Amino acid sequence: MRRMDQTSKIVFWSTILFFYIPVAVLIINSFNAARFSQRWEGFTLKWYEILFSDSVIWHAFGNTLKVAFGATLSAVVLGTLGALALNRYKGKLQSLHYGLLYTHLVLPDILMGISLLLFFISIGLEQNLFTVYLAHTTFCISYVAMAVLGRLEDFDGSVIEAAHDLGASHWQTFWKVQFPLLLPGIVAGGLLAFTLSIDDFVITFFISGAGSSTLPVQIYGMIKRSPKLPEINALSTLMMCVTMLAVVASRMMQGRNLESTDKNTRPRSVAARQEGQGGRVQRK
Repeated sequence: MRRMDQTSKIVFWSTILFFYIPVAVLIINSFNAARFSQRWEGFTLKWYEILFSDSVIWHAFGNTLKVAFGATLSAVVLGTLGALALNRYKGKLQSLHYGLLYTHLVLPDILMGISLLLFFISIGLEQNLFTVYLAHTTFCISYVAMAVLGRLEDFDGSVIEAAHDLGASHWQTFWKVQFPLLLPGIVAGGLLAFTLSIDDFVITFFISGAGSSTLPVQIYGMIKRSPKLPEINALSTLMMCVTMLAVVASRMMQGRNLESTDKNTRPRSVAARQEGQGGRVQRK
C-alpha cells in the first residue's frame, strides 16, 4: 500500500509539474527584459506597456468577445429549444436528429472549416465577422443541446403535470417550473460554448476575412512574424490571471451558497427534531 501511495504521489506531482512549469516559464518571460533570448536580463513592464498600446491586438480581442457573446446567446436559445424538442418527441426520425447533433462533436475542425468556407462562397456571402458568428453558432449548438439533454434525462415529468393540474399554462409551467430546473444545464452549456468560441482557431482561420480576425488568429500571425514575441507572453499572462480570478470568484460564490443553504436547513431540522420530541413527550 505504501508503495502504491508513493507511486500515485509521484505520478500526481509529475503531472502537475508537466502542466504548470511551461505556464510558469511563460509568466516569468513576460517580465523579462530580453526580447529574443531566454536568459534573464532584468525585470521590466515594457511588454505590458507595448501590449496595452497595440490597437491591433485589442481590435482582435473585441472581435473575439463580440463573436463569443453573440454565438453563445444564439447557441443557448437554439440548443435549448432543440434539446426540448428531442426529449419531448420520440420516433424513428429522432435517431437521425441525434446523429446530426453528435456529428458536430466528432467532426474534425478543419473539415468543418473548409465546408463552411465553401458554403459561404457558394451562396456569395462575404467573409467577415458575421460569417465567423454563424460558424461559431453552428458548432456551439451541439454542445449546449447535449448539456441540456443530460439535464433532461433526470427531469421528473410529474412536476409539469402537477403544475398543469394547478392551473398553470404551458408558458407559466416552462418559465416557473421547467426553466429553473434546467438552468444549471443551460448555464453549463453556455459556458462551454463561450469557452470554445473564444478558443477556436481552425474554423475561424478559414472563415474570417480582412479586419475580422479574432484573438487566436491574430496571435498565430504574430507568432509567424516573430516566434519569440514577448507581447504574447504578456497577453497570455493577463488571460490566465482573468481566468484564475473567475475560478476563485465562482468557488467563493459556491461556498456562500452552501453556507446559506446550511443556515436555512439547520433551523428547520432543529425545529423538526423539537416537534418530534414534543410529540413523543405528549404520547408518553
